[in-house]
Amino acid sequence: MNSLVTRGSLFDDFFKDIAPGFYVRPLHGDNLPSPSQIKVDVKETEGGYTVQAEVPGVAKEDIHVSLEGNVVSLRAEVRQHDEKREGEKVLRSERYFGAVARSFQLPADVDAAQAKAKYDNGVLTLNLPKKVNKAAQRLNIE
Repeated sequence: MNSLVTRGSLFDDFFKDIAPGFYVRPLHGDNLPSPSQIKVDVKETEGGYTVQAEVPGVAKEDIHVSLEGNVVSLRAEVRQHDEKREGEKVLRSERYFGAVARSFQLPADVDAAQAKAKYDNGVLTLNLPKKVNKAAQRLNIE
């Protein structure tokens, strides 16, 4: 039997409905986001692709993008900053640290030398021009 109820789903919903604000989950108990939680929008034009990826709360220096042929790989290092002040008691913390990554294929190869990336307000925007394939060259027969 493979259908186990994970902590944080059915029981949390039950307590949330019965007594909202009463049930407080343990500190640092949530799992890291799955790769699909880096949400992306991919748009194609004649000359290339535009990718917008949501990576909120991550410093620009902690985002890594790699391009290989038509494969785009995104990786983000998420860091938690715990601060405990005197006279303060933390009741719940949903912030975490770790890495999330996602890779996907585009229909055509990308010209990595001409690619550009911009990060603004939690959204990473990639402008990925298509690699120009030179037309077949005719060989002279001797």
